[in-house]
Amino acid sequence: MAESSALPGGGWFTGVAADGADGLRGRTMTASTGQLSAATPIIGDFPTSSTQESMEHTSLSEGEAAADRHVDDWEQGDPDDDPAVSHSRLRLALADIGEGLRLWRLAVSLGWLDIKLQFRGSRVGPLWLTLGTAVMIGSMGGIYSNLFHIVLKDYLPYLAISMILWQIGIAGVTQDACSCFINAASSIRATRLPFSLQALRVLVRNGLMFGYNIVVPIGVYLIFGLLPGPVALFAVPGLLIWALNAFAFCLLLGSVAARYRDIPPIVTSIVQVAFYVTPIIWSAKQLGAKGWWLIFNPFYPLLEIVRQPLTGEMPSISVWSVAIGLSVLLWLSSLFVFSRSRAQLAFWI
Repeated sequence: MAESSALPGGGWFTGVAADGADGLRGRTMTASTGQLSAATPIIGDFPTSSTQESMEHTSLSEGEAAADRHVDDWEQGDPDDDPAVSHSRLRLALADIGEGLRLWRLAVSLGWLDIKLQFRGSRVGPLWLTLGTAVMIGSMGGIYSNLFHIVLKDYLPYLAISMILWQIGIAGVTQDACSCFINAASSIRATRLPFSLQALRVLVRNGLMFGYNIVVPIGVYLIFGLLPGPVALFAVPGLLIWALNAFAFCLLLGSVAARYRDIPPIVTSIVQVAFYVTPIIWSAKQLGAKGWWLIFNPFYPLLEIVRQPLTGEMPSISVWSVAIGLSVLLWLSSLFVFSRSRAQLAFWI
């Protein structure tokens, strides 16, 4: 006949009577392992010291086993470093990008809606983008042409195209990429859509803004009669690289900024400093032989592959090589970061 008694730790001690049907005279079972051991007399409802020693020995054995399992897990390394896990994450990230590209019509609608909401209630609407840019280019051209002692006819077209490319194509996209997922937090939590759709949305929005602003340099070119000619067509592959880089920037900076909210102000500060060390309001020709370091400025080659064809010049092979190399590095970094952070984005925002 079996008897059960409560143990101090909250478990139960089960004993087998000496004259039990199984003939296990003088044998009992320990509380936690269920293994047969020597019989231990029970005083009241509590085990004697020999039972307590048995329990302590069992608890110690379990603790050592747990420690061994912990060491084994540590020796095996982080499961995130498993190539199979990394491959699965990359496959899901690429599937997300592919699904987002299939929804390009929705991205265009959302990007155009952002522009309309920005100028909601205005009678001029998005044309304010063109008017504001025209006023800025005209005033800056008059001031800096006198400061640099450059003829306005030579300086104003260069300044106009440089400012538009920088403000919309580089600085604007870089800063908007940081808030790519943060600004879309409500829609991401409410609707199951690919995250890459928000990157396409930013790309479409900045593309529309670029279309409104590019009118100003075209007007300046027409006024001064300085048309770049057929060489301007070489700006098309540069703009295509810019579009791909903008998409990659959104995946990279958008994921990092969603996790670390200090990233947007840091990026803003870097962009402000980069504006002054990149030939935007000044020309690289003004530096002469001292401008060798410009090739190490990542913004410079990316800017030149579009600006030089639009100003009637052909970018050098070195400029194209550095621009393509930077683009490949950017895409590899964005895929790595986006694939590892994609599963947590909805929780970070």
